[in-house]
Amino acid sequence: MSLKEELINFWKQRKLIKDKRLFEAFKIIDRKYFVPKEMIDQAYGDYPLQIGKGQTISQPSTVLIMIEALELKETDKVLEVGTGSGWCAALIAYVCKKGKVFTTEIIPELVKFADNNLKKFNLKNLKVLEIDGSEGYKKQAPYDKIIVTAACPRIPKPLIEQLKEGGIIVAPVGAFFGQKMIKAKKVKGKLIEENLGYFMFVPLKGKYGYD
Repeated sequence: MSLKEELINFWKQRKLIKDKRLFEAFKIIDRKYFVPKEMIDQAYGDYPLQIGKGQTISQPSTVLIMIEALELKETDKVLEVGTGSGWCAALIAYVCKKGKVFTTEIIPELVKFADNNLKKFNLKNLKVLEIDGSEGYKKQAPYDKIIVTAACPRIPKPLIEQLKEGGIIVAPVGAFFGQKMIKAKKVKGKLIEENLGYFMFVPLKGKYGYD
């Protein structure tokens, strides 16, 4: 059994992930193409890996838990804040085949890294933007779903405003040394929050981040 299959079996046995579409996406959108070349042998380790500039590609379990929490539909328009390696955005774009995915990255070197990684896949519904994602991307708002892949002091106000009524946002919220993973649904303009557990992320950069 391959290390990739072992991870899928682990998720199934522990009932961590239930959406079969994510297993398919995980098989197709191979994590090995999104890690630095010298770390390819660790591509299927269930832990984060450094990708440069103090940033990481999150552990596979965390990424899939967050994506599943979005309750994605094929036609969703999704905003991701924090492209990093591009892997999470690629998984989402694969599931949302008839939708659109906009992913933002504030660090120029990582924009190039993600773009190079994504060239290996024909994801025409995915666009990488070099902007401060903590302010959202008003041009394409509103969004059905929003995902933040870095720790924020609170869910940024612009993201709440750019989320559709009935839409879902998933974000790690809290201090540097551990955050609550918040899944929130927008109801009558306000967020109804659910805590998915405690995780560890690098801090969000930008106007509504930690710097």
